[in-house]
Amino acid sequence: MNRTLLTQALIKFLAGILLIGLLVFLPAGSFAYWQGWLLMGVLFVPMLIAGIVMLAKNPDLLRKRLNAKEKEEEQKAVVALSGLLFTLSFVNAGLNWRFDWWMLPDWTVWTAAALFILSYLLYAEVLRENEYLSRTIEVQEGQKVIDTGLYGIVRHPMYMATVIMFLSMPLVLGSPISFIIMLGYIPVIAKRIRNEETVLSEGLDGYKEYMKRVKYKVIPFIW
Repeated sequence: MNRTLLTQALIKFLAGILLIGLLVFLPAGSFAYWQGWLLMGVLFVPMLIAGIVMLAKNPDLLRKRLNAKEKEEEQKAVVALSGLLFTLSFVNAGLNWRFDWWMLPDWTVWTAAALFILSYLLYAEVLRENEYLSRTIEVQEGQKVIDTGLYGIVRHPMYMATVIMFLSMPLVLGSPISFIIMLGYIPVIAKRIRNEETVLSEGLDGYKEYMKRVKYKVIPFIW
């Protein structure tokens, strides 16, 4: 077992728990915010399982997923905007619960949690299909165009899973206001996709032909 990789993964995992916990429960002013605990559960339990599987089966893929340092200048702005949206959404959700501004009914919260878990299943399938799946936009040595499975339906199934995941988060927290804030992620991810397809078209053999075969980017028949 790669102890360095394990240590790096554990540090990032625990840092994520601490960060999300602070962003959710500090504004709520209480640990009684059960929707916050539900989000922590559906977010971090599958993440832990996925990390263990990747560490055992494909440590190189785990290493790529842990590397979040973007090389493209345009993507650094995308990452910053995404972080801002997350912060605003989580803080607002905590305040929303604390002051009871506009809480969603419980059935909506549980439905959103189910959608979130579905997005993780899609995420796992994409990781299984594409061993080149880095968190940064780049063309890797020996990389090939993947056009099977979900990649035969949309060009960016990872972003399909991500959009479902990110839009369901504020609903799990019971905050429609946070959901409206998180809708700003759609133009942000659209910008990232445009830049990614430019990089792949220029540096990955066969990607232009793949774009012609698979018409939709994220959502079949819509986008």
